[in-house]
Amino acid sequence: MSDYDAVVIGAGNGGLTAALTLAKKGKSVLLLERHNIPGGCATSFIRGRFEFEVALHQLSSLGSPENPGPLRMMLDNLGIMEMLEIVTTDTMYNIVMPGRFDLALPSDRVASQEVLKARFPREKEAIDKYFDLVFELCMQWVNIDVLKDPEASREKYPLFYHYRFKDASSVLDEFFTDPELKLVVGIYWMYLGMPPSRLAFFDLALVFFILLVYDPAHIKGGSQALSNAIIEKYLEHGGTVRFNCGVEKIVISNNKVAGVITDDGSEITCDAVISNASPITTYFDMIDPEYVPPEELRILGTRTIGTSAFTVYIGLDCEPEEVGIRYGANFLCTSTDMEHHFDLMKTMQPPGAALFECYDVVDRDFSPPGACQIAYVAMQYADPWYDIPPQRYADAKYAYAQGMLDLAEKAFPGCRDHIEEIELASPFTHLRYLGHPGGAIYGAEQSPKDCNLMIDPISRIKGLSFVGAWSTTGGFHPTLASGVTVARTIPDLKGVMS
Repeated sequence: MSDYDAVVIGAGNGGLTAALTLAKKGKSVLLLERHNIPGGCATSFIRGRFEFEVALHQLSSLGSPENPGPLRMMLDNLGIMEMLEIVTTDTMYNIVMPGRFDLALPSDRVASQEVLKARFPREKEAIDKYFDLVFELCMQWVNIDVLKDPEASREKYPLFYHYRFKDASSVLDEFFTDPELKLVVGIYWMYLGMPPSRLAFFDLALVFFILLVYDPAHIKGGSQALSNAIIEKYLEHGGTVRFNCGVEKIVISNNKVAGVITDDGSEITCDAVISNASPITTYFDMIDPEYVPPEELRILGTRTIGTSAFTVYIGLDCEPEEVGIRYGANFLCTSTDMEHHFDLMKTMQPPGAALFECYDVVDRDFSPPGACQIAYVAMQYADPWYDIPPQRYADAKYAYAQGMLDLAEKAFPGCRDHIEEIELASPFTHLRYLGHPGGAIYGAEQSPKDCNLMIDPISRIKGLSFVGAWSTTGGFHPTLASGVTVARTIPDLKGVMS
């Protein structure tokens, strides 16, 4: 008899919800996490008098009790929503190009259209038609993918089949002529890490649609409050967790999971393993080569490691309004050339675009009184950092941060003088804490070529499956949902845990 029905490797979003889902079903589950706290990206850390949010910028798909989104319904089913306090905002984002324009879009369809038409009056009709397309396309997706229409076909849902893999750049060009307008409606490419020319338009449209239908939200206490709530509920259902305990090896016998060996040498038997680590790490570092199916290696060989990020965590000794910060989510850009901004992500040059998120605009209790905090994020690949000699790493990190601060100072004059605390995280920082190749925050690139639609989270090794960004798309809702989805399949998976 095995020690546990299942071992979950990693207490990131997917690992947490997978462990809780199984524990609620009465399975004996062991959750192993090499860090000393749960959450992965969904954590916080303390510097001085600030508790900095690591990664959650806008929580989508939550909605309200009156208009519940899929994330709220999922967390309700897990018993988590009642443990969280939520605050919402009526603004999707503010986009700033210093010296050219400063424009905020409300998280309401009609209001957003009116704002855009007032700013770009020559494109009024195109704006209305674009919003019509976004909403009709996403509603067709709801019928096909969410409601599982058994009669789905190209004839019944022509927009979805036509636009599903069409690139965002060509669609923006199809509707608009003004490059500033294209930038404003296309800026969520930065959340996804792919430029419009390589990003599926549907992925861009879906983010836009969700945040218009369900207001962007934040959690009181940040994402750490969410991770703590899931762990607490998991323990209530009899789950076991070990922190400061990584997995050295997954034991395979007769092409079936037999257990794990932890980094302290403990051997634990189990019937199934759910890995919140990347498939690359899992197959190459945790499983002996002779047990890795060649087909899994072939699939990994077709994928491209996605972008990481450079994050500047800033604590200011003033309220946001004192330095002109009026909105929570602010996209700062030096030009309308989104393709150029993407190219800069592969260099050590200062970024051309970055997200400047001030949590205190939405939640006045997020920082101590009279202060505020910012997560300032530039998407960046890890590749150029590998060329930096160790003795020059600190200088390179500070130089890159200075370039980001120069842009922030242009958008919010005076903010530099109010910095009380600052902490930097390069792609190597993300690599070290997450254990992801390249410090990739979303797993593989979020492009049609690397789309996870064709990737099965269930391994060809019986009893092994994957959750998290590498098995779905990036972001909080997809990764949290991945754990629930995979955990629900395990009891019926080829007799495992039956």
